[in-house]
Amino acid sequence: MTTVAPAVGVIGAGAVGQAVGAALVCAGLCDRLLIASRSTDQAVALADDLNDMRTAAGSQVRAHAVPVPELRSCPAVVVAARARFTNTRDRDVRMGGLHANTPVLRALAEEFRDYPGTFLVVTNPVDLMTRLVAETSGCARVFGLGSSLDTARYRLTLARLLDVPVAAVRGHVIGEHGEAAVVCASSTTVNGAPVRVPLERVRAELAERPGRISAGIGRTRYGPAGALVSALRLALGVEDGVTELSAPYEDVCLGIPLQFTGGRPLPCVPPLDEAEARQLEAARSKLRAAYQGVRDIPSPPLPSGRKS
Repeated sequence: MTTVAPAVGVIGAGAVGQAVGAALVCAGLCDRLLIASRSTDQAVALADDLNDMRTAAGSQVRAHAVPVPELRSCPAVVVAARARFTNTRDRDVRMGGLHANTPVLRALAEEFRDYPGTFLVVTNPVDLMTRLVAETSGCARVFGLGSSLDTARYRLTLARLLDVPVAAVRGHVIGEHGEAAVVCASSTTVNGAPVRVPLERVRAELAERPGRISAGIGRTRYGPAGALVSALRLALGVEDGVTELSAPYEDVCLGIPLQFTGGRPLPCVPPLDEAEARQLEAARSKLRAAYQGVRDIPSPPLPSGRKS
């Protein structure tokens, strides 16, 4: 396939950053993959490993370890950075990283003030981190991964429960990424026709699946990487289509469907029934209140060499 971007940047070389890097090498969307991490050794090691993969797989994407400021030249940057912390939550797990990850992402966003490209934020809690990066950087194109993965899990689960192909299912999961996500059952179709969604069974699987994956392999990584590549295809204008990303919605950022045409997004929230509308409003209220608690958390200086 012909590459469409000279370079894509990835900040963070942990589990998710590694999976994202591997997915981008295989996708072939760029000529160069520029990797920045909290240490030079970590970034160099991942770049070496990905270049081994490139050679073995016959990919044309070359990986390079670089300091954070060099990523400003990329048309798109993926933020998969994560602070070192122990998450002790057993409910609302993604909020566990709020106070730890806020200063890290604020510092990165300050490095990218008025960046003209596209930010794709993966770091949790993704809806709050998306808003933080957008407001701190002043960038117009900041999106968060989360609801797109929730939607993929929803379609997969519903297809299994109804014994139909995944491609036959059309439906969205929106709002806050995670346990409080809004399943848009009222507008879901199978083969173009409305369908009765077994909501309790669907919600149970959506709640249990991330924990089951994390318990087995440490943390989710390849699902987010796949959602990232899909979103990047749309954001770079390779394809037109709809995906669910965290984006501005009234006074917060939360997951909504975006129709991308030529790389330009247009919100296309589906019709909601009364219960779904209440759930979405509850998510908005929760995220608005939670964001007030991180406004005054200062950003630390980036480590020596301005790497993150």
